[in-house]
Amino acid sequence: MTSHPANHPRHPANQLAKVRAEWGGARELWIFGYASLIWRPEFDAVEQRPATVYGYHRALEMRSTINRGTPECSGLVFALVSGGSCRGMAYRMDPERANDELDRLWDREMPTGVYDPKWLPCRTPQGTVQALAFTLSRKSPSHVGPLPDDTLIDIFRNACGKYGTTLDYLLGTAASLRGCGIVDREIERLVALAREHALAA
Repeated sequence: MTSHPANHPRHPANQLAKVRAEWGGARELWIFGYASLIWRPEFDAVEQRPATVYGYHRALEMRSTINRGTPECSGLVFALVSGGSCRGMAYRMDPERANDELDRLWDREMPTGVYDPKWLPCRTPQGTVQALAFTLSRKSPSHVGPLPDDTLIDIFRNACGKYGTTLDYLLGTAASLRGCGIVDREIERLVALAREHALAA
């Protein structure tokens, strides 16, 4: 993973300052969750809504060498990559705790500054909200792009990091999305692929 000097725009502290300035602190703080933020949010939301983002899609195309893999056997996690659309959940933070929750979220998602945080319009049943989403540039060294099934099977079989295996991460995401009434055909295809090779129950 790439680290940036303190004066670099992509240093996590500088990116947080930029996001905080764009938010302003006066309007409501919404967060868009599309994978583990749904099933392991680690923040306290006062409201959540089904939400759809257009222009980005959920893809198992981000290299993980700590959380779900190692430098010797890298795993994968989902990222929000440009193109298509993505169904997920929008979470509204308690206004009195929004600053603290943003700090907690940053510590979790942005220790190396790998993501490109963006304010994206999220369409919800109650109307559109601007939510903070953690996107990944296709130019990022952490973006691996689409991988062949044989490579994915090998990763599902072997990759394990600080928080467990890539396979468990995939299955956890699939289960949480189903629990929210969200069907992601590519995720279900990957789950079926794992089952076909006796990697998942």
